[in-house]
Amino acid sequence: QVQLVESGGGLVQPGGSLRLSCAASGSIFSITTMGWYRQAPAKQRELVAAITSGGSTIYADSVKGRFTISRDNAKNTAYLQMNSLKPEDTAVYYCNSKLADSRSYWGQGTQVTVSS
Repeated sequence: QVQLVESGGGLVQPGGSLRLSCAASGSIFSITTMGWYRQAPAKQRELVAAITSGGSTIYADSVKGRFTISRDNAKNTAYLQMNSLKPEDTAVYYCNSKLADSRSYWGQGTQVTVSS
């Protein structure tokens, strides 16, 4: 079992920045990939960014150049630095962890609202 706790969401103006954190606990030694997903109202959940235990990253085209995912293995925490935020980035952001045996765990989500 892995428990994930997200923090850092909130209300920000267009062009602003936020940093999301995802703290993992439990069977953390089995975690391979950590990722951030988001779900806007009436839309499907989509991958925003992911990072492997080796540090390889992938990003959705819509956030490339604006968002940066990172991981502190010593603190068992993943981060999502979000810059140049746009109204279309408004969504609930979820942290996800994948284990070596393919099990997947989700956090409770944190709301990000980009509005003037």
